[in-house]
Amino acid sequence: MGDHLLAQEGTLKKPNNPEATRRQKCATSFSDLPPDVCQSVSDVLARIGDKWSILTIAMLARGTMRFSELKRSLGSISQKVLTSTLRGLERDGYVSRIVTPTIPPRVDYELTELGRDVLIPVTVLATWAMEKRDLVERSRSEFDQRDHV
Repeated sequence: MGDHLLAQEGTLKKPNNPEATRRQKCATSFSDLPPDVCQSVSDVLARIGDKWSILTIAMLARGTMRFSELKRSLGSISQKVLTSTLRGLERDGYVSRIVTPTIPPRVDYELTELGRDVLIPVTVLATWAMEKRDLVERSRSEFDQRDHV
């Protein structure tokens, strides 16, 4: 929470600029977000919330990878979906694409500073998902076995 929102020992300091106020509001009261901010947050979360984006970012956390390495590491992803995912991640600033002019050209992908930064919440979410997957699967099984009329 940079931008002078934190004073000391975690106490909030009143921001003196509109952008900081908007960010503070976003961080403290999601239910009161104005529609334009809500849409903007939604657009960011749509990219990061996509399963292939999360998995691609997680794979690239290991280091620079070629397209074929990523595809192998991700398993069941199609070439078309991986291409689209990488383009979206590059467009949003999470991934950089490095082309080496050889024959054939070598293309590598790596996380940018923003991509490494997003690893923090993504890792927390992925860890939570691994820890809770048995509970979710059990809940799904119980739900599916009930008579839903």
